Amino acid sequence: MSTSVTRRSVLAGGAGAAIGLALPGLAAHAGGHHPTSVSFTLDARTLDGGEQITSVTLDTGRLGPIDPAGLTPATFTVHAKATSPIPIAPDDQIFSVYDLDRSVTAARLDRHGNIVLELSHAEGHPGGGTLGYILSRGRNVRLDLVYTITQNTPIVRRHGSPLTIARFVQAGLSNPEVDAFSYHVSGSGLKYRLYSPDHSPRHGRRPLIVWLHGGGEGASLPDDYYDNETTLRANRGALGFATPQAQRIFSGAYVVAPQSTSYWMEDGPRFAPLIREIVQDLVRRKRVDPDRIYVVGCSNGGYMSLEMTVAYPDLFAASVPICGVVEPLGGGGPPLITDAELANIQTPTWLVTSRDDDTVPPETNTIHAHDLIPGSLISLYDHVVWDGYQFPGHWSWIYVARNDPSLNGVHIWQWMARRRR
Repeated sequence: MSTSVTRRSVLAGGAGAAIGLALPGLAAHAGGHHPTSVSFTLDARTLDGGEQITSVTLDTGRLGPIDPAGLTPATFTVHAKATSPIPIAPDDQIFSVYDLDRSVTAARLDRHGNIVLELSHAEGHPGGGTLGYILSRGRNVRLDLVYTITQNTPIVRRHGSPLTIARFVQAGLSNPEVDAFSYHVSGSGLKYRLYSPDHSPRHGRRPLIVWLHGGGEGASLPDDYYDNETTLRANRGALGFATPQAQRIFSGAYVVAPQSTSYWMEDGPRFAPLIREIVQDLVRRKRVDPDRIYVVGCSNGGYMSLEMTVAYPDLFAASVPICGVVEPLGGGGPPLITDAELANIQTPTWLVTSRDDDTVPPETNTIHAHDLIPGSLISLYDHVVWDGYQFPGHWSWIYVARNDPSLNGVHIWQWMARRRR
């Protein structure tokens, strides 16, 4: 049984009022009557390296036609502060918190007459991320974001006097790709996000892609931080399969992203039936084709995708473990998946990793699994580079999220889409 969770109206923690004071000596009135208060939305995009705030949209459409020629990057100043949502011990660290001015690269009007402030952003760019990584927990958490807008010069309107806004109120966070996934909780209490394809009477049952996240996107224990958010904001793993390109290749597919209550690796055999429960519930309630269910996972989730095909050899049409863990990291202890279990996997499997992965060594994990899984395919990269930016070698899931791996002219999404159970 699955119960849908109503979407929160404000996703950004701490998204209360963020006030930019009017300039001294300038009228803080619209048309000389009532003080003007304008709300604003934080516009986010999930880049390959994680979600960033890329622009701010001011709700100015109701103020009357604004002359776009009067808007410049210097018209407004944007200050951003990002702090941890949970207490951080003095001897601990959280990465990516910040308190700084964001560089405004452009100011323009959208089709609704709202002012959009474009912000400088790029892979590895500091001061724009929405997630923080807590070192002791090995977890990402959604940062509390407080943005403050200050108006530096009046807005020129086509009709009426120039306008200085008295007050700016932060409204929420918008990421259309993330927001397309609905919120759910399984009968056993596992949270998950679900993308549902557009339906047409001419289409029958649809494929289902199960995305299993890495270690940094599970719950943070013992803090009881379990947000059902970081799975879609830390990387494009699940989002890639919901893009128009992927949806065309799969002829419309459901994409489900369960969130672990800890680490998948911590207790994989216990998590396996909880993931299967979600899959079976979706097959029962949605128009899912049981012969076209695919499992894809990275790092911790790469291990879990292998574990799922060991536990349920007849459930999936294909499996894509990315930089998956087979041997215990750091050495010592029994393997997480034995050689005999790997040799018995019958699900068509395509493994992906980078040779410079210094988190999950390729030789003892991905390459070892490929040597044992009958008929498996493998893509080995030298480095993880996309659009000219080099990421850590462990982040080879970026290639799968962009449909880059290919063998004999067939790319990995097309290979998956052709598989049937």
